[in-house]
Amino acid sequence: MSKYLIDKFLYMIDRDPELVERYREDPRGTVTWWEAERANTVLNCHGGEASTWQRFTDEEREALAAHDHVALFSLGAHPFLTLTLFIAMFERDHGPLEYQKAFGARLAHFSMPYPDIAT
Repeated sequence: MSKYLIDKFLYMIDRDPELVERYREDPRGTVTWWEAERANTVLNCHGGEASTWQRFTDEEREALAAHDHVALFSLGAHPFLTLTLFIAMFERDHGPLEYQKAFGARLAHFSMPYPDIAT
């Protein structure tokens, strides 16, 4: 499991409006594409540096493909990265703060200490 890779995915997708729309419309395809093309690039580096070993687990891949923020939180994804991306994708389908409240309500069953979100 790689909390870093999940957080990197959430961060990189959220910073590109075209990728936000792509992920909203085709989550499984976007996850597959990103893992193959971008997962091993160096974050915020445009010089062609890359690694070759980072991959999602099946559980991570499925949670990302299902837009399942509860599963992502359980896996250690940072809640602010998840929330900001999911607001960009889904807030438009809801009334004011309706999506954010539903997002939080789905996480209400977690008690402290929360899953470790350190990377």
